[in-house]
Amino acid sequence: MTLLNFRIQPGASIFDQVVFAAIKAFLSGEFQPGQPFPSVRALAADLKIHPNTAHKVIQHLIQERWLEVRPGIGTVIAAPPKARGGDRKRLLQQEVEQLVVEARRVGVRLQDVIQAISAQWNQLDKAREANES
Repeated sequence: MTLLNFRIQPGASIFDQVVFAAIKAFLSGEFQPGQPFPSVRALAADLKIHPNTAHKVIQHLIQERWLEVRPGIGTVIAAPPKARGGDRKRLLQQEVEQLVVEARRVGVRLQDVIQAISAQWNQLDKAREANES
C-alpha cells in the first residue's frame, strides 16, 4: 500500500510532507477506516525515506488519532478524529495569516486565493466521492 501521488519535494521537511500526504489520503478516502497502514519498513522503502523518519511519521499519526494499533493485526486507519478545540482557531488565525502574507508577498490577488482554496476544496470532495463509490 502506498501514499499515492506523493513525491518528496526538496527544501521542506520530509516528516511534514509525509504526514500531510497521509492525512490528505485519509480525508480523500484513499484509505478507509480499518484498512491496514504500511509498516515502518514498508513506508520507508516505498517512499525511499529513512526508517527513523517513517517511524516518527507513524507515531505522530497514532498520537494525533489518525491511526490506531490493534494487537495481532497491526496499525490500521482510524476513523477521522474530531478536531480539537484549538484546531479551528489555529487554522483561521495563524495559518490563514501565513497564507495571506505569502500571497501578498508574491503578488497574488484575493480573488485568486479564494479560487485556489475553492478548487482544492472541490478536488478533495471529488476524490472522496470517487473513493466511496
